[in-house]
Amino acid sequence: MPALARVALLPEAHPSTEAFAADVLAGLTAEPKTLPAKYFYDRDGSRLFERITQLPEYYPTRTELEILKAHAADIAKLLPEQSALVEFGSGSAKKASILLRAAPQVAAYLPVDISSEFLHQEAEVLRRDFPKLAVIPIDADFCQPFVLPEEVTSLPRAGFFPGSTIGNFEPHEACTFLRNAGRILGPGAVFIVGVDLVKDRAVLNAAYNDAAGVTAKFNLNVLARINRELGANFNLKCFEHHAFFNRERSRIEMHLASTRRQKVKVRRETIEFRPGETIHTENSYKYTLKSFAALARGSGWSVQATWTDANKYFAVYALRRQDDTEAARR
Repeated sequence: MPALARVALLPEAHPSTEAFAADVLAGLTAEPKTLPAKYFYDRDGSRLFERITQLPEYYPTRTELEILKAHAADIAKLLPEQSALVEFGSGSAKKASILLRAAPQVAAYLPVDISSEFLHQEAEVLRRDFPKLAVIPIDADFCQPFVLPEEVTSLPRAGFFPGSTIGNFEPHEACTFLRNAGRILGPGAVFIVGVDLVKDRAVLNAAYNDAAGVTAKFNLNVLARINRELGANFNLKCFEHHAFFNRERSRIEMHLASTRRQKVKVRRETIEFRPGETIHTENSYKYTLKSFAALARGSGWSVQATWTDANKYFAVYALRRQDDTEAARR
């Protein structure tokens, strides 16, 4: 196989400061106020999230790791020879490393992430651990369509989307993402997806309200980022982290609540807050085994296999893309 490029930069897909500002102002002037969750993941946010994954209350990461370790050989059998493995929203390389060790037939690994500095740090770790593997980080917003580098377009492709990140999308957005991923990966591609499952409310609430307060710092960091990058003047001491399970909508909601009446400057806009008014920063939908399978089928994928832990807290799905004719019949 010819040598592959080590880095793919897609500046048109990486959000500029102006795009960040536009999204922030659109969200903060809406009713109710919101911020896109993708902006959590600057350098500090990515590091805080890594700390969250190690907390005793936060079960998703360690549970998914257990599933991947137990079933890596079975998952690896689904990945084609001389294939390119595309990880959407890669973050830490821990989970990808488990698959790559079990699947030496993978020729190239393409982590895609919006957090550029963290993305390239993790890519260097993988290059040291897998010297024969072409590691090609892609700076892009994986929520949007992006183009793979020419060096891998002739290779069969597989996708990897761990971490229950699929739950951060509204269900209709999850369908859009799965369809976009299908177009990027191509007909017949395999897609390995981690999904957090519905469970006891106390377990869910504890996972997003850790005793050490790391999730609160992670949530508040998005305001610190707006201050740093957009010259805003948020006083982080005047906002509180709120997270709870909304059973009716089967999702964890994260908010930042204003503790008093206040005004905040963002660019040339003045944003007013009432006491108790919140900024809705993230949703994390929880699925049943059947509800996610139905979502996948409606988005052009069939379920090939499903693996769960003993408590059924988490599931890893192997999906296969239907061709356009089959998808149209459903």
